[in-house]
Amino acid sequence: MQSYEEVLVAIRQIIRAIDLHSRKLNKSTGLTGPQLVILQGLEQGGESFTIRELSSKVNLSQATVTTILDRLEVKQLVVRQRSHVDKRKVHVLLTDEGKRLLSDSPQALQDEFITKYQSLETWEQNLLLSSVQRLAQMMNAEKLDAAPYLEVSSFVPDNSSGLDKNV
Repeated sequence: MQSYEEVLVAIRQIIRAIDLHSRKLNKSTGLTGPQLVILQGLEQGGESFTIRELSSKVNLSQATVTTILDRLEVKQLVVRQRSHVDKRKVHVLLTDEGKRLLSDSPQALQDEFITKYQSLETWEQNLLLSSVQRLAQMMNAEKLDAAPYLEVSSFVPDNSSGLDKNV
């Protein structure tokens, strides 16, 4: 096998691992990766977040977070409440059902990756980072908008993208 073929196989293995984990997450919880990340962000935030604060915390646009929250609200996993202090602000809170689902949900794939990545020596982290950045460049993907979450077909930068709206 040529070395470029080995690289393509490794890329395909990564894509496949992400896809399999996404399917497992959806089957066990009914959630997508981004939905889980939003719920985890709310749980870590304590009492509540505004949508702006939450979008900043999870590194997604406010429009994407709003779309995800719409779906989570339908599932009764979150509620939105208008601020009593400033009526222009809306706070997002986890429901008891959202907390229960979180306690039963598997770890996000990127959490396991981060743990393993951080255990590497600094030089090895830098080598991996530069190699993956070069791969993105070679695939003309370095300018694509992407959040630091491992999930297949679920991030929508805006509603005009034509991508899967399954956030």
